[in-house]
Amino acid sequence: MTGSRPRLAYTVPQGLTRRIHGGGYVLGLAEMTSPTDAAYASRLGAVVVSVDYRLAPETPHPGPVEDCYAGLAWLHAQAAALGVDPGRIVVTGESAGGGLAAALVLLARHRGEYAVAFRRLVFPMLDDRTVTHPDPSPYVGQFVWTPDSNRFGWASLLGGPPGAADVSPFAAPARAADLSGLPPTFMICGALDLFLEEDLDYARRLIRAGVPTELHIYPGAPHGFMFLPEAQVSRTFARDSMAALARAVGKS
Repeated sequence: MTGSRPRLAYTVPQGLTRRIHGGGYVLGLAEMTSPTDAAYASRLGAVVVSVDYRLAPETPHPGPVEDCYAGLAWLHAQAAALGVDPGRIVVTGESAGGGLAAALVLLARHRGEYAVAFRRLVFPMLDDRTVTHPDPSPYVGQFVWTPDSNRFGWASLLGGPPGAADVSPFAAPARAADLSGLPPTFMICGALDLFLEEDLDYARRLIRAGVPTELHIYPGAPHGFMFLPEAQVSRTFARDSMAALARAVGKS
């Protein structure tokens, strides 16, 4: 799966950003996002920390999200030494990384130990029930990340069939009944992405819960579209994304 895991990043002195890479919960490396992380660091005056979480199926839920939580705890513990403002932590991720970023923020709210000021979710993988949807859209999921890939990714993370009644919201964040009190959120998805409908519904529920939410849907864009950086839609995404992160960390 094209993408990046959840990443952590922190700015000096504006804030901290945590980044999480993607890969459908089953593949990927923290280093795969290095070029993008370097761009964030340069343009935002930020230090970006990427979490090398354990992958399924060898490590199913809750291992990956707990690894991300450990990274968040480390960032808070090191904030003074790094000269960062722990009140400006940003959590960001793409694809499965976006799903883990959403799950991490839910877990942080649940435990009440560490604050997150903002989150950036790029075509996040949020809902295992998409695998079992009785009426899937005929226009999404034909490129890059397909329904078969999605079934394998979710089954690997959950250690069983997707769509069961008892799936934790810390595994599939769309399962959370209460989205109130979450930090301001920037979300994007392509109109041809398999995750389109689950992401639209999650954004709608965030807005309904009173969470400041900015949502962009890019026409004609499949999953992982920004990995063709010269495409017009990728340049538009890069502009929108950088502007959102700059606002989050107080960078004009």
